[in-house]
Amino acid sequence: MSMIGRTLSHYKITAALGAGGMGEVYRATDTKLGRDVALKVLPEAFARDAERMARFQREAQVLASLNHPNIASIYGIEESGSTRALVMELVEGQTLAERIAGTRPLTRPSSGAPPSPQDRGSGGEGARPLPPDEVLPIARQIAEALEAAHEKGVIHRDLKPANVKITPDGAVKVLDFGLAKALDPDASRINISNSPTLTAAATQAGMIMGTAAYMSPEQAKGKGVDRRGDIWAFGCVLYEMLVGKKAFAGETVSETLAAVIKDEPDWSPWPDAIPPPVRELARRCLIKDPKRRLRDIGEARITLDEVMSGNAPTTASPNVVIPPAPQKPGPARHGITLGLAVLALVSTGVAIWSLLHTPPIPSPPVARLAITILDADKLALGLTPAITLSPDGRRLVYSADHGGTNQLFVRPLDSLEATPIPGTEGAESPFFSPDGLSLGFFAGGKMKRVSLSGGAPLTICNAAADRGATWLPDDTIIFSPAFTSPLFRVPAAGGTPKQVTTLDRKKGEISHRWPQILPGGKALLFTTWFGGNFDDAQISLIVLDTGQQKVVLTGGTNARYLPPGYVVYARADGLSAAPFSLSQLAATGPSVSVIQGVTIHPTTGGSEFSTSDNGSLAYIAGGMATNQGKNLYWVDRKGVARQIPAPPRGYANPRISPSGEEVVVGTTDNNQGVWIYDLRRGSLTKIDEAALMPLPIWTRDGKSVTFNAAFQGPANLFGIAADGSGSRQRMAASDNQQYPACWSPDGQTLAFSELDPTTGYDIWLLKPAGGGKPRPFLQTPANEGGAEFSPDGHWLAYTSDESGRNEVYVSAFPGPGARVQVSTDGGREVMWARNGRELFYRNGDQMMAVSIQIKAGLVASKPAVLFKGNFEPGLYASSADYDVSPDGQRFLMVGSGEKDTVPTQVNMVLNWSEELRRLAPKGKK
Repeated sequence: MSMIGRTLSHYKITAALGAGGMGEVYRATDTKLGRDVALKVLPEAFARDAERMARFQREAQVLASLNHPNIASIYGIEESGSTRALVMELVEGQTLAERIAGTRPLTRPSSGAPPSPQDRGSGGEGARPLPPDEVLPIARQIAEALEAAHEKGVIHRDLKPANVKITPDGAVKVLDFGLAKALDPDASRINISNSPTLTAAATQAGMIMGTAAYMSPEQAKGKGVDRRGDIWAFGCVLYEMLVGKKAFAGETVSETLAAVIKDEPDWSPWPDAIPPPVRELARRCLIKDPKRRLRDIGEARITLDEVMSGNAPTTASPNVVIPPAPQKPGPARHGITLGLAVLALVSTGVAIWSLLHTPPIPSPPVARLAITILDADKLALGLTPAITLSPDGRRLVYSADHGGTNQLFVRPLDSLEATPIPGTEGAESPFFSPDGLSLGFFAGGKMKRVSLSGGAPLTICNAAADRGATWLPDDTIIFSPAFTSPLFRVPAAGGTPKQVTTLDRKKGEISHRWPQILPGGKALLFTTWFGGNFDDAQISLIVLDTGQQKVVLTGGTNARYLPPGYVVYARADGLSAAPFSLSQLAATGPSVSVIQGVTIHPTTGGSEFSTSDNGSLAYIAGGMATNQGKNLYWVDRKGVARQIPAPPRGYANPRISPSGEEVVVGTTDNNQGVWIYDLRRGSLTKIDEAALMPLPIWTRDGKSVTFNAAFQGPANLFGIAADGSGSRQRMAASDNQQYPACWSPDGQTLAFSELDPTTGYDIWLLKPAGGGKPRPFLQTPANEGGAEFSPDGHWLAYTSDESGRNEVYVSAFPGPGARVQVSTDGGREVMWARNGRELFYRNGDQMMAVSIQIKAGLVASKPAVLFKGNFEPGLYASSADYDVSPDGQRFLMVGSGEKDTVPTQVNMVLNWSEELRRLAPKGKK
């Protein structure tokens, strides 16, 4: 049914422009802006598929970021009823397919005679080779468009002459960038029968075969597609422009795909006038093995630039043999042919003798160097790794404290300077995409990605407490979203994570973390943690197709594969390595220590080292980090601090008793547990051996302590008498991590945080009396935590990142009722004054105060800064690492005693795999 004359939103459709498997295209007038646009109306089957449309919308956001003169722009998505349409730049002119077919306006000869067959073209119905001086500028502009897109991590996936338009002034515009991926129902599982351009009506056979003719061999086999598929399609388009026929063709789709997979292009009609570098370029683009194909479309653009400027070599590279057109020798040529054959045999023999007697090329030397961080910055070492190497080993990305804010920097190894990556403030655990063009990272409870060529970061999914990620060749990411979770998988373009591994609770497995995909993308290394020391963890492996899990090595964390066949992993004393077979998926020799003194984070098992595919290593020296040496301080409202005479410990979450005479505090060091510090007598007493970073709070009567602890599973809620008598009592059970937050003033309701792998931190309520069950209070895709009841029990203050950063809110309790945002420029770690007239929270190193009045509702004043101080922040979104004295005049805070020296450099070992051959020789296990 034609849509001409209809109106979609504020777009009036005026004419039909074309149709295909991706939808019908119309010319329309934007009545708001007074411009003509192209509307691509999506097929009804796609528009009805909610999951596909959600994915399409996410992908369209990426495509809209492309801004290049040779790429047709995407303006937006419009919908009216059941009709969905993509609004795009209207490009006037012919398609390249029309120009090759000879349908462009032809100049009539001066004699007035009709055009000759040579004018119309040959090799098909009007098909014709285009002149080289016309082909080269077109090809160069196509290459430039692909290069710009690839730098932003966008692959076209359906490049063909019909998707290239040539404007009347000769400019090239490439259309439909990435739409094949955007409309694919599941890009992680490639199936060419589901390709949006192959599911068109069978009557459109020409279009169907036309699309198949430009598919790369790997795409035709149903395998994943990356930018090398675009390079193949570019070679097909270049061939067709110069020869006047398709490089691969058949009478049916099956025959065409078979030709793509098995046949070689016919080079005999290749015009002699084409410069040799262009012939070499076409052949390199059309190599069937993607590993041997032209690596980067930018190389094509450079070659075409050189040819057009006259600076290209006049002969082909000796590395690529371009056969001449086959000739049938006549009788007079037999002698010459025989002589050439004998000469060829002699030359071959000489070449073989030379190879056998040429000394072997020496292995590249192992080289060591140090990359120094700028004096104004310092490496942002926390609970997760701060560095990563690009797959090709040419770039280092690291997280550094820059002006009080952590940010990612990229440092090419051939440069003396590092460049900040915009939009990565607060980032941690960076990781590269397989092509090295994009970077994944975690920030603000989300996993995000950013193109290294520019552009704003895109959110992929929730990840409240990351423990590593790896980017797969099929453009999905496997990651650990929480402290006690298995591994999950999500499309790199965004979506809903799906579980990959399964925790064996009977064996005491608490989490799977620090994944790394192995070459080929079929199997994955990861760390299995049982709680406690990571020297007691396991290096595990999962085969992704079958889900089979097995143990590779016992003892260690954060394993990485390093060619030509080693697993490198971290232990308390540094890095160890073991020979590893990709075919057997097993270690083939004993582990040996290879580098001492690498920074390891004992709390998470993260370690500061990274390897590249070319065998290089980057690491930060320092050894096992500790949480020792922290002290407790009283800090007044002006920021004057006075140390409390408690022994140094790894203190966390101090809470003052209702009487104001004692402090309950957790420790996260070698003395891990729940402790009571008596402020009157100065004594410190342990009341429970709680494991996994306990965060204790008082009950309202001051007689008991509620805390979280992990015993053969995730950390759940427990209670114990404050005087240490009796035994701990379990209060709740969950497969997720739980953290106590605050008891209601009547002592009947406990607010606590639960960390869900998919929704992140949520706020739950528990009434233990009468065997009550936990129920959610706030459970949204955002991270909510740190709940605190007001002294009158009518309000609940908490932190949420629903706006994109942490802010402090106060909500009526038990609800429904008003909600007020208290912070104005970010905030977390909220606490009430005991008189209920003031609310405190932290914003970075600032302690903030807000006056509270209760009238018809809650009225909050403008936040004011009380003081700034370098005190320890809360470990998680659910905790505040300070408390307020009963009179509201002092703050009990945690500060480091002796500040650790922050490393100022990243150590590099180039060609480190050569050293591993000597340190960890291969052998049978």
